[in-house]
Amino acid sequence: MTRNEDPTRDSAPDLQILGDQITLQPRSYVETRRHDDQEPLMHNMARFRSEPLQFLREVSLYVSGTGWRAYDDFIGQPIFYSGFSEQMKNAVVSAPLLQQRISQLADRRLEIEEKEGWLKNDDKDFVAKKAQRRAIIESGIQEVAEKMTDDMICKFESKTFIRGAYYLVTQLLTRAYHQGIHVSSEEVLRLRKVAEVAAKKKQSIIFLPSHRSHVDYVSMQLICYRLGLALPVVVAGDNLNFPVVGSFLQHAGAMWIRRSFGNDSLYTTLVQAYIDTLLQGGYNFECFIEGGRSRTGKLLAPKFGILSFILDSLLSGRVEDAIICPVSTQYDKVIETEGYVTELLGVPKKKENLADFLSGGSSVLSLRLGRVDVRFHEPWSLRGYIDEQLTKITKSPGNFKLDAKTLENAAIKQKLLRTMGYKVLSDINNVSVVMPTALIGTVLLTLRGRGVGKSELMRRIEWLIARVGAKGGRVAHFGNAPLSDVVERGLDVLGKDLVGVVQGLAEPTYYAVDRFQLSFYRNMTIHLFISEALVSASIYTRVKLGGGPAHQEISYGALRDQVLFLSSLFRGEFIFPGEGLVVNLEKTLVGLEDDRVLDLKRDEEGKILRVGLADEERSAGRENYDFYCFLIWPFIESAWLAAVSLMGLTPPLGHQDDGGIWIEVSKGHNTAQLLGKTLYHQGDLSYFEAVNKETLKNSFQRFEEEGIVYVMKSRDPKVPPRLRLASEWMPTRDPDKSGALQPSGRLWNFIERIASSRREGKNRRDGATVSTRVLRLADQLGAKLFEEATRPESKTDAQLSDEEAAKLKKAVKAERRRRKLEGRAHL
Repeated sequence: MTRNEDPTRDSAPDLQILGDQITLQPRSYVETRRHDDQEPLMHNMARFRSEPLQFLREVSLYVSGTGWRAYDDFIGQPIFYSGFSEQMKNAVVSAPLLQQRISQLADRRLEIEEKEGWLKNDDKDFVAKKAQRRAIIESGIQEVAEKMTDDMICKFESKTFIRGAYYLVTQLLTRAYHQGIHVSSEEVLRLRKVAEVAAKKKQSIIFLPSHRSHVDYVSMQLICYRLGLALPVVVAGDNLNFPVVGSFLQHAGAMWIRRSFGNDSLYTTLVQAYIDTLLQGGYNFECFIEGGRSRTGKLLAPKFGILSFILDSLLSGRVEDAIICPVSTQYDKVIETEGYVTELLGVPKKKENLADFLSGGSSVLSLRLGRVDVRFHEPWSLRGYIDEQLTKITKSPGNFKLDAKTLENAAIKQKLLRTMGYKVLSDINNVSVVMPTALIGTVLLTLRGRGVGKSELMRRIEWLIARVGAKGGRVAHFGNAPLSDVVERGLDVLGKDLVGVVQGLAEPTYYAVDRFQLSFYRNMTIHLFISEALVSASIYTRVKLGGGPAHQEISYGALRDQVLFLSSLFRGEFIFPGEGLVVNLEKTLVGLEDDRVLDLKRDEEGKILRVGLADEERSAGRENYDFYCFLIWPFIESAWLAAVSLMGLTPPLGHQDDGGIWIEVSKGHNTAQLLGKTLYHQGDLSYFEAVNKETLKNSFQRFEEEGIVYVMKSRDPKVPPRLRLASEWMPTRDPDKSGALQPSGRLWNFIERIASSRREGKNRRDGATVSTRVLRLADQLGAKLFEEATRPESKTDAQLSDEEAAKLKKAVKAERRRRKLEGRAHL
């Protein structure tokens, strides 16, 4: 690859840190051709066994707080002083919002006690008794609120502690990720300038990182400490708050929140009050936009819980402004991927505990996992963003009162949340870098055949690097190291458990050992090519029919319709360009035409009439076209699998007129996964990745959004969510004694539409296979679900109560109205 073809040539160099000195290389900002010199954020530290004197010297530097280690002159509001926690706790519990909630809860309790006769209106001293009782109730609630606050808040108390914590965690991290943490000097300079302005205005920087590993928040704290920025308060699930580790993390920046708030209005208000207090004080804040860790390697759909609290702080006027900073964290190799695979294959997640933490921690110290790459998007004002969006949504945003609780305001807030969430995800994708392991994983999983020779692997990686650059993406660069060395290093990091090599042949031949785990790294690149992948899969509806080039062409209208269908199907799975379908489709087609993958036939006015494969692409064996198809096929197959499993939710004969039998959602997911595993081993499913539990869940979520299935969620947390097929999507059964499912109707047509873009197998044809063996198997598994649901000993009601039925009817009507108002494409 020549230097002119290197997409990293315009990237700013990484930050160089040597000893106590921080050296930034600003010349890269003014030269047309920027240098690629990079240094890790932190170097490996001395070890006691090999360098005892150097080890003791380093420890003494941290204990005494020498130089930058003192953490005295950071940018931001004062933290790490004795009494910080008590001051924060007092500010939270005395917040007007929380005190108002306590008063409301006391009023509700008094009303109940009056109704139950504990307080009698005809008592001569009723007013005094009521006031006395109110004081007791409020005091009790206040006490509970104080205990909740103490358990929740971050406790930045001691600089001695944080110095030691930094040293300890750096020791651990640089042993696992032996090449350290890398950041962009340009982005760091920009972030420091923003932080200086924000500190003067007493505004918080809200870091919103991607989330693939527990290392994410560790690396973020290390970066802020080393670069002299105030550490953010990090939102963390209380599942990590186990003995010893929980206290350590809380004093290093974690605030603990429940995984589910339920109907606890006091706790909900308490979280809001704490976030208000942090943002009012200008303290930096961090939460993960995806909620939990991505087990699939790509960004998950945004979770709006904490974002909703942040947005409410500003919309209510309690906070003037805050700065949003989307952050991308990429890894050569993620520590937890092996555990992710077992979870995605249906093994229940094990609860975190100290023993596993210690044993797991010790096992990774000897690993050589490469490096962590952290990139910061340009920060932006949340207030400015809100005002801009309100201008688009409403005709007179200046007169709009969003603190009023109306249906219109609720809809506007929801739209603000959604657009903000997806903007953050888009920003994260825009600054993400593609690591060598992602390049290798992507190439290995998008080639036909069992394996690939060394020279062909290098050629395809070079092609992929060029395509990443052409799409505006960035590839992690490694100074002047030749590509062959970088690839060797990536193969070494992935290890023989993921990528095998056959020696003794004409050339070394590489193959995917664990395709499921390797798909995690492939998914790190898919966001760059999602438009091309959807177009290619849509054209495949014609290509799979075979015949000559003319026979494989597709009309522009048919192509647009199928792309629209697939885009809608994967709305919750991928982040799409915000230009709109028509503009994005035209741009994608022209790009593929320029690359000589597609041939476009136009009329005299230049409008595209028909689309087919270019002659050059056919001559090359369809390798580039196939690349895009291979990226999306596992997801298409997963959506097809989920849809086929819905056929099994058709009630057996004799149960179709009794109001519907409801199945536990988790059991529906498990049955779809079992169906997929069976079909894969029987040859009716091409990709084992299709049984990925996360992707199946996303498909079921889309089916719920589109009204294909109804989901009933109980107020009682002990009652699991239940589902059933919507009546208008219900397949028919053969009315004779067999009661076999009929391959017809709305749901069947939907399955066929997905299958039209599905990869054709060597020994199967979709229609005949699905309508016989696959459909019969889905029905058998579904019958077991209905049998379990109707057993007398079943803990979950198979039928809805009158209250639940009324609630469902109301929810369905509201959802239909919402979909109509949205004006978006539907399945």
